[in-house]
Amino acid sequence: MSESEVGKDTTPEPSPANGTGPGPEWGLCPGPPTVGTDTSGASGLGTPRRRTQHNKHKTVAVASAQRSPRALFCLTLTNPIRRSCISIVEWKPFDILILLTIFANCVALGVYIPFPEDDSNTANHNLEQVEYVFLVIFTVETVLKIVAYGLVLHPSAYIRNGWNLLDFIIVVVGLFSVLLEQGPGRPGDAPHTGGKPGGFDVKALRAFRVLRPLRLVSGVPSLHIVLNSIMKALVPLLHIALLVLFVIIIYAIIGLELFLGRMHKTCYFLGSDMEAEEDPSPCASSGSGRSCTLNHTECRGRWPGPNGGITNFDNFFFAMLTVFQCITMEGWTDVLYWMQDAMGYELPWVYFVSLVIFGSFFVLNLVLGVLSGEFSKEREKAKARGDFQKLREKQQMEEDLRGYLDWITQAEELDLHDPSVDGNLGHNCQS
Repeated sequence: MSESEVGKDTTPEPSPANGTGPGPEWGLCPGPPTVGTDTSGASGLGTPRRRTQHNKHKTVAVASAQRSPRALFCLTLTNPIRRSCISIVEWKPFDILILLTIFANCVALGVYIPFPEDDSNTANHNLEQVEYVFLVIFTVETVLKIVAYGLVLHPSAYIRNGWNLLDFIIVVVGLFSVLLEQGPGRPGDAPHTGGKPGGFDVKALRAFRVLRPLRLVSGVPSLHIVLNSIMKALVPLLHIALLVLFVIIIYAIIGLELFLGRMHKTCYFLGSDMEAEEDPSPCASSGSGRSCTLNHTECRGRWPGPNGGITNFDNFFFAMLTVFQCITMEGWTDVLYWMQDAMGYELPWVYFVSLVIFGSFFVLNLVLGVLSGEFSKEREKAKARGDFQKLREKQQMEEDLRGYLDWITQAEELDLHDPSVDGNLGHNCQS
């Protein structure tokens, strides 16, 4: 067999199975490439082709696990419009811009001064015009996120998140109110003054603007943790509320038995219905309570009682109200001193001190304990989600690196097991 025939028979053809082949970049010959440019081109393109296919497969797999395969029934993950929207909404400066816009909107809502009879001034008129800018920005953000994530069908769609649903409702109500304001209005209605647009009066719809500061929750992860902990604690807080109600009922019944009718005696001048003190308080006609020490005064009934007759234990509902006031520790010492003046020291101290210790220090502080526990759980969940996301990214990098190493290993095996490679390279160098 001639030398040319050997070179012809042993020259490797590019294989579609592996996509690789020897080329000038593999050899030791410093000369220019030989005529087999197709083979070398195929081998040279094998690396980026295999790498591109591998990356494309991984990217589509990860994206399909997180995003809807189709948005609005027509936009796939490979659609350039949707890919652009995803890039924009996941761009960090875009989130910062939205947060700054929400802060500016909060400032505008705080500066706005409502006037009666639809009156206004120049500052309010300018703020009304700025509201359109905010509405346009929020509308663009909503549209971009709907195109990027889908609307509702996929589990990761836009309004499947509660906070995104709130944002969507606020934007839709804002657009609806603007459309109604720009309408022709009903015949006979007085035109809006102070620079306000004409059309229908949509004050109720415009009141939804006060919900825009809640959009900060969807942009600040720490607020997510706080509000989620409050929402998760509603059921345990209901149980604690029932316990508080039970304590109030028990102490109200005990107060009815001990203090019924005790708060309606005070000091009067003899022979008249004039109160002897400028700031009257209960007294006791007998026993260890407070006695009237002024001349020509006596302790007798027919006084409404402290706080206009509200603070007493004459019936079950007033007793519950008084006990609730003591549990909140709002003026409970005054109630204690009034009851002490009415009947002495022993029972009031035992009753009210035990009520404050058990009802306020223990039972009401259970609310803080429940909230603290739920907050810790939500914080741990958020930390676990963050760790899981980092682990997924690390695994993705490891899988990509493993794919590259597999490709390099296959290329080295081809180089070692194909004896024609060295012969061809040597022949090219000799020629």
